[in-house]
Amino acid sequence: MTAQAASQDTISREEEQAEVIRRLEEDIIFGRFAPGSRLVEDSLMGRYGASRHFVRQALFQLERQGIVLREKNVGATVRFYSAEEVRQIYEVREMLTRQAALMIPLPAPTSLIEQLTELQRRYCEKADAQDLRGIHEANDAFHLALFSACGNPYIVRSLQDYMNLTLPMRAKNLADKEGLAQSRRQHELMIELLKGRDSWAFAQLCVDHMQFSKSDYLGRIARDSGKR
Repeated sequence: MTAQAASQDTISREEEQAEVIRRLEEDIIFGRFAPGSRLVEDSLMGRYGASRHFVRQALFQLERQGIVLREKNVGATVRFYSAEEVRQIYEVREMLTRQAALMIPLPAPTSLIEQLTELQRRYCEKADAQDLRGIHEANDAFHLALFSACGNPYIVRSLQDYMNLTLPMRAKNLADKEGLAQSRRQHELMIELLKGRDSWAFAQLCVDHMQFSKSDYLGRIARDSGKR
């Protein structure tokens, strides 16, 4: 095998692995696999047409993100968070969000406004097309670009970690008509507030922005508990 062929094979394997991770992540965050569901390797191999190695690597990667739980003698399951855990996770995310928002200098530079406006255009485009994966990716790109303006990469990294941790709690709402419409309006208002000087109003909006998905997830937990 030539070096070029070996390189192409490596790229192909990396792409195949990334595709398995992407599909399993989608099945979890968009609710196709409910919290607490067992993730059986043989079933996942058949579902994705993937090798056991790739499925195991996908489970390992999503365990690192906090949305899969692997336990001895139990196997892998979709991570279930109690109501108290959800509140605690969001407390940290809200503190990080508020701090990052307050650190963004206002009025924001034109370059940031233009970048966010373009990302919002893509977000709306994906929403109109009802492209769930595209909505999720465009939404996260908008928020990472926004909070990167705080100037502290460690806060941004921490925020990204908590955004990943709350994926199963918030991504399902991207398919919710009311939640998506509210998200779009709030993004647009964020951009407008960045043009002014009221950092506290802007920071509060950023915190308010995550309340819909938090409340919805807590409501689902309560309804599921009531059925038991």
